[in-house]
Formats: sequence, structure tokens, C-alpha cells
Amino acid sequence: MTQDEALDILKLGENVFLAGAAGSGKTWLLNAYIEHLRAHGVGVAVTASTGIAATHLNGRTLHSWSGIGVRDSLTEQDLDKLADNPRTRRNFEKTKVLVIDEISMLHPYQLDMVERIARRMLDFTRPFGGMQIVLCGDFFQLPPVSPGRLNAPVRFAFTADAWNAGGFRVCYLHEQHRQGDDPLLTVLQDIRDGTAGEHTKVPLRTRYKRAPAGEVRPTRLYARNVNVDAINLRELESLPGAVEEFVAETHGPAPLVEGLKKSCLAPERLALKCGAQVMFVRNATDGSYVNGTRGVVREFDDDQGWPLVRTFDGDLIVAVPGEWRYEENGAVRAAIRQVPLRLAWAVTIHKSQGMTLDAAEIDLGDAFEPGMGYVALSRVRSFAGLKLMNLNDTALRVHPDILARDQAFKEESRQACEFLRGIPEDIKKKRQSEVLVERFEGSPDKAAARGRRRKKKQPSHLVTLEMLKRGLPLPEIARRRELKLATILDHLEKLKASGELPDIGHLKNALAPHDFRAILAEFHESADGRLSPVRRKLGNRYSWEELRLVRLFTDGR
Repeated sequence: MTQDEALDILKLGENVFLAGAAGSGKTWLLNAYIEHLRAHGVGVAVTASTGIAATHLNGRTLHSWSGIGVRDSLTEQDLDKLADNPRTRRNFEKTKVLVIDEISMLHPYQLDMVERIARRMLDFTRPFGGMQIVLCGDFFQLPPVSPGRLNAPVRFAFTADAWNAGGFRVCYLHEQHRQGDDPLLTVLQDIRDGTAGEHTKVPLRTRYKRAPAGEVRPTRLYARNVNVDAINLRELESLPGAVEEFVAETHGPAPLVEGLKKSCLAPERLALKCGAQVMFVRNATDGSYVNGTRGVVREFDDDQGWPLVRTFDGDLIVAVPGEWRYEENGAVRAAIRQVPLRLAWAVTIHKSQGMTLDAAEIDLGDAFEPGMGYVALSRVRSFAGLKLMNLNDTALRVHPDILARDQAFKEESRQACEFLRGIPEDIKKKRQSEVLVERFEGSPDKAAARGRRRKKKQPSHLVTLEMLKRGLPLPEIARRRELKLATILDHLEKLKASGELPDIGHLKNALAPHDFRAILAEFHESADGRLSPVRRKLGNRYSWEELRLVRLFTDGR
């Protein structure tokens, strides 16, 4: 599938799994779609399975955005707390499109948890509460990490119940945007096909301990952290001269800042010397460098002391601080400002995922899981930039489940192409416009979306208050306001908390008298008025909305 075809399917509002080999342009396409949505005023949340991957798209981790955190499961009490959390509820209610990058590193139970929360927050009857979900990744790369469960079987996100429920269209990009005749592409394809063997090692041996051309020594990729940290510290200490230290500046609520710190590749305290091998860890807004550009610190400028880096291509760049931000609906909630560099004599293969390197010295002698060799080798722009130190057989393997599933993905992608081609051009454009304006509530005009000034509106809960005073039942208020019943109940709870709730005796008619009395009695016996214990005691006979309605009549009402 081409990028244009995949973009058309995305604009139709389909749930999509965006797949493809390294260099097929997945990140470019994601950014193009995100830019399209934002240009038309559509609420889009950009997340990833890991903090490192999240920074590539200026997003945040899915765990933080959704509220799942480090949980392995969700209880009804957890769902109650998340539903009562204003920030988490706002995340879901203002999002029309949810992007999840590096899906290969997300556990299936985590995707299931996000889907459960979305239904609870938005619409219980629709997968993911009705949001468009865009998953992106390559399952040939590293699988989910299970700390403390080294012998646990690997399960991938496509085995999740939510994956099946989501009805994802597979968009498998086949175009290669790297050099088409490079031997590295053949090596990577052998690994993807599961045919890597002695014939694959033949070209790799030509790069055995062979240094790439150029001034900058290649970045060393190792399987284990202990090797990386030792190399970088040893190399820095061996340089003459004084250490210059740069400390990150932070802004925003502590939990969000801590999340950014974990996801930001630039260290909180960056120690440098002249001659230090460094790597840029973000993309420059002016295009002067990209995430993964390598260089050497030549000096520190006389004005503010920022590092001057001579890149592998010979450019001299002043490494002024960059900003990693967490944005929510166009507002910056948290930020880290730091010089966008890290020591780069060596990095781990896990941390290299998502980077593109001009030159790399790769040691795969300690590769300990399938996919590690593919990730490491695919970081290099070309075969000429590779220096291979060691290789074991694990490095050339991928998980057997992935080989079989990859063929299924390709077939599903072919079917998605047929689906798209079966839609006449005028009908396709009409549907895309309807999705943009009616489903996503965006503006059909980019300029209008960017330049419009929002009129100061009456707070939403006060609009509901006026309708309550007129004696309208809740379903009618929800219908007229085109809001979910759960949102209208939010308004009533807010009015009650502020002492503004009017007489709502007419709302009792939503339940039979004996049902109303039974629920009210349980709330009167409840110590804290929480929904889940009351629902369990009543045998789950009543909906969450019915329980919330009756709870409004406690405390003398």
C-alpha cells in the first residue's frame, strides 16, 4: 500500500494498523495525518507505548494519557477512580482520534485496559468509545518488556480482545524510502522473511570490524546497559579539559514532568567536554539536524556557553536548548528544556529503537531476544555505515508468531486496498468530509480552524441547569444538547457540589418507585457513596447512570 492510499483510509475515519518495514515512511505518514487533523481543529491525542517513542511525535506515553499507569489489570474501583479523575476524563472526552505508536511494545492486556476505560468514559456500546484508533508499528521490532517475568511467554498486542473489537484496517506500507540497492535492505528482508542464514551472513561479514568512512566514530550499540554506561563514562573521562554541565529546566505539574523526564532522551544533567562524541536526540525545527544526527563537540560558544557540534556531514551547529512538551488540546501542560544531546559513544539497542544513525558499531554477540538484531541493523542509514563486532544466531531471528502473522497482515492490507478502490472518488471525498466535520467536529476550512476565535460561551453545566429548571427529563436534555447521558450527570453532580442543583424531583420518574427506593436505601447504608459496592450489592441489576441519578438524592435530597 502506498502512503497516499493509507492517508485516504485514515481520512475515512477507519481504525487503522499502520505497518511496514524500517524506512517505509510510517512516522512521516503519522505526522502528515496528525497535521491534517490539527489544521482542521480536530482533537487528536498522540501517544506511544514507550516514553522514548513518544518524544518522536511530541506526544506522551499511553500509560500516562489513559490513566492505566503501571497497572496490570483494572478493577471496577479503578474504573470509578479514573471516571472521577477530571484530567483523565478530559483526555478522553476531548479526543476524537487516538494515535498509539510503537504498538509492538504494548502488552495486549494494556490495549484491553485502554479500550475498557474508553467505553466507560465515552460510549459503552462502541469499541474504544467511538474514537478513531490509529496503531503504528512493526512487530519485527522489539516485543513487550515484562520486568520480573523473563520466562513469561511473549504475547503481542494483536492478540488483545480490543484488537478484534476495533475492526482495524491494515495499511502495510510497501514503498522503501531508503537507498534501493543497498545490501542492508536484503539483510533486513531476509530477517523479515525468516530465511536469514549463512547467505545472510556473507554480506554482514564484509562489515566485520570494518570502520565506516568519516571523521566521527560510529555509535556503539550494545544489548545491555552495563556495557553502554561503562563505555560512555570511560570515554568522557579520558578526554582532557574541564567538564561543562547543563541542567534541564522543567515546567508543569510534577507527575507530568516526571513522565517527560523518563521519556526524554536528553539526560537531566548533561556532562560534556570538547571532543565528546554526541548525538542529537530530537529533530530541529529548521531541519539542521534530526534525531540521531551524530557529531563531536568542538567548543562552547563565548556568549552563552552552548556546545558547538561538528556533525558527520561537516556542518557546525550550535546546540541550543530544545523543549520537550506535553500538550493537551493545544495547551502546554508540562515541558523540559535541555540541550538536545547525549553522550553517544554507545547506546543500548532498546534505546536506539526509532533512531536513524549515520554510522553504528553494533555488537550482537549478547543479543538475547528475537528482533534485537533487526532493530539494531535497521538503525543504520546504509550498509556503508555499519561496523559489526559480533553476531549470534538469536540476532538473526524474529519471533515465529510474527512470521505467520505478517503474511496475514499483508493479505489484510491488500483487502484494504480493494476496499478503498471500490469507493468512487466523489463518494470517497464526501465521506471524508462527513467524517471530518460531523464525526470529528472539525472545520472543513483549514484557515477557519486556525484563525477562528472562540466566543465566550456559557459554562456547559449552566446550560443543563436551565433545562432542569424547565422540568425536562435527562434523556431529553442529552438529546437536545447532543451529549452523552453520563456527561449530563457530570453536570448535575457539579451543580450539587456547588449548591446550585434545583429541585429534581421529576427525575425520579426515570425509575420504578420500588427500584428507586432500593437503590437509595443502599446509598444511605453506604459509608462513602461509591458506585461499585452499591452495584455489587444490588446484583448489577442497574446501570451506572441509574445509580448516579439516585445518588443525587442522598444527603437530604
